[in-house]
Amino acid sequence: MKKDEPPLDFPDTLEGFEYAFNEKGQLRHIKTGEPFVFNYREDLHRWNQKRYEALGEIITKYVYELLEKDCNLKKISIPVDATESEPKSFIFMSEDALTNPQKLMVLIHGSGVVRAGQWARRLIINEDLDSGTQIPFIKRAMDEGYGVIVLNPNENYIEVEKPKIPVQSSSDSSDEPAEKRERKDKVSKETKKRRDFYEKYRNPQREKEMMQLYIRENGSPEEHAVYVWDHFIAQSAAEKVFFVAHSYGGLAFVELMIQREADVKSKVTAVALTDSVHNVWHQEAGKTIREWMRENCCNWVSSSEPLDTSVESMLPDCPRVSAGTDRHELTSWKSFPSIFKFFTEASEAKSSSLKPALTRRSHRIKHEEL
Repeated sequence: MKKDEPPLDFPDTLEGFEYAFNEKGQLRHIKTGEPFVFNYREDLHRWNQKRYEALGEIITKYVYELLEKDCNLKKISIPVDATESEPKSFIFMSEDALTNPQKLMVLIHGSGVVRAGQWARRLIINEDLDSGTQIPFIKRAMDEGYGVIVLNPNENYIEVEKPKIPVQSSSDSSDEPAEKRERKDKVSKETKKRRDFYEKYRNPQREKEMMQLYIRENGSPEEHAVYVWDHFIAQSAAEKVFFVAHSYGGLAFVELMIQREADVKSKVTAVALTDSVHNVWHQEAGKTIREWMRENCCNWVSSSEPLDTSVESMLPDCPRVSAGTDRHELTSWKSFPSIFKFFTEASEAKSSSLKPALTRRSHRIKHEEL
């Protein structure tokens, strides 16, 4: 760590960073038109990283605004019975999410820094809003008559500064002679002075010590999924519910199934997983869950094969097909058209009381274009 590191003091708006999203949804420098530059200052990796994180926080708020203004979603506070003083989180819902009698789509992102409405922060900053956010899914779902609920599974706690505990002087509780106490205090002060000097040299900008206050019944992505199911999805009027779950979101969905198996089976029509990290063995999903997943789920995985090409799996769960990209974070965006087709087929099959033809496309001959 360098002693001459600039202050970790960054703008709190996109304009302050001198960036804006253009008409294609790409983040560009206002003056130069260049994409975002990570290595803004050479040889100062920590500073560059902190700058990137500060921009990421602004992006998160920007996406929240788009969900409300562009997608007309409502921000709903949770827990639903939270007191004024306790930590709270929120989800987003369309106006008709609970009243739409036909269809409801539920979106769950993966783990990490992403928040409601995002698939990947890196894609939003370096590629565009379409590939990195859930907005194309939300808009198309609403166009096709779905109600929409957007989960926020990584918002599990709020951070507050740790209270400072006063250090008790050795002279406070000692029967030692005054001269000896003064000598010890002097040594103690010198030691502290040296330690503070070293700490300042090693870490010139000592950051505040923070503590985490967890949100009741939403302290993990898995808890959050069950909570939103119980208080919203299960209460919805929709005859058919559809999930799109990316990466860790797939694991959270499987955990929801384990805890609410009968309810999920009765309400959910189809589940699109994108490079899901669930594991039916480690999560101890029973035989009936595995059978249901084989019939009603499909996992679009990262693969260099063409989109929808069948991909072999060692696990006895749902069909796996190529997302048409080997980049994990791009799997949701690349499989976007196939997911809606999959949901339409599953919906029609349910309406005609037939078993959903979920794997029809997955048996396509590899490289049929050739």
